[in-house]
Amino acid sequence: MALFFPAPRSFTGEDVVELHGHGGPIVVDMLLTAALAGGARLARPGEFTERAFLNGKLDLAQAEAVADLIASRSEAAARSALRSLSGSFSTRVNALANEMLDLRIFVEGAIDFPEDEIDFLSEGRVVERLERLIGNLVSLVETATQGVILNEGINLVLAGRPNVGKSSLLNCLLGFDRAIVTDTPGTTRDVLAESIDIGGIPVRIVDTAGLRVSGDPIEREGIRRARQQIAEADRILLVRDATASEPVSALIVEQALPTDRMTLVTNKIDLTGAEPGERVGAGFAEVCVSSVTGAGIDCLREHILRAVGHRPEVGVFSARRRHLDALNRARESLENGRRALLDAGASELLADDLRRAHDQLGEIVGTVSSDALLGEIFSRFCIGK
Repeated sequence: MALFFPAPRSFTGEDVVELHGHGGPIVVDMLLTAALAGGARLARPGEFTERAFLNGKLDLAQAEAVADLIASRSEAAARSALRSLSGSFSTRVNALANEMLDLRIFVEGAIDFPEDEIDFLSEGRVVERLERLIGNLVSLVETATQGVILNEGINLVLAGRPNVGKSSLLNCLLGFDRAIVTDTPGTTRDVLAESIDIGGIPVRIVDTAGLRVSGDPIEREGIRRARQQIAEADRILLVRDATASEPVSALIVEQALPTDRMTLVTNKIDLTGAEPGERVGAGFAEVCVSSVTGAGIDCLREHILRAVGHRPEVGVFSARRRHLDALNRARESLENGRRALLDAGASELLADDLRRAHDQLGEIVGTVSSDALLGEIFSRFCIGK
């Protein structure tokens, strides 16, 4: 069956013919071979979506949502990708960009025509409009963060001394015995990773070698790899033995972990009788669990999602880390412009920061983009689509 989609109403905006071959894969392969023999070629990864973007059928955020939909690992992620594909994310970005452009026009006009003696700040409500733009950007960052979590998942690393129960905790979170567990310290010598779903969010859990000073070259390599995983983690679970007498503060200093991304997990509470659940310590959270009985594990799962910023809500759209980076840079540009205006009355600097923030929003939807960025994005599609 042949279906003809005339331009500009096709997906790519070009004349498109779809050939549907009924039957099994052999028939489809024969059809493909005939098409290639007739002068067609195989599409590059992402080529159809790239053409749709270049022909104005999709913006860049929508084009990326196509890949996100194909690669979605949960129903929630698929729904968020569909919202981005329908334009939910792009609409909010474009609304901010248009508001920013209006303020740019006013500020640059006031700079170009100072003889009009307009009260620059009060007449244009410049500070008020800046505050509103910054607030809207912060709100958009919060929502986009949920989209990144749904789309890309969480990278969770288990760290701590040998024999504190990291591998047992991994097995408990997974629901099956994946890691070897023994009473011998240093059993885990390499990075061990598994993926699970927590509350609809994909989570990659990494078990690492115990962090200590070792003369064993194999164990030292495992510790080096553990440190590398810790540096790349979205969240670090520092596991400690509930029966240990050493102060927690000394343990944190010894392990040299970033406390802003760390949760202390006190394991083996079945040996001490401590109550399971979450506590708030000196600048960090603590969750008490038993990987043997399962006590406190559900609380730990809930804590992990909250700690990385997951807030279940309706209307979350698919987003990527590059989008978050652009949004945060735009917010920083506006905050720099506000300081320049309020501290020094430097409207020229404000105008430059507004232009920079406007361009940074344009990176998200593709109104400002480089050929290298486009090549990187579309090359990651796994198929021609």
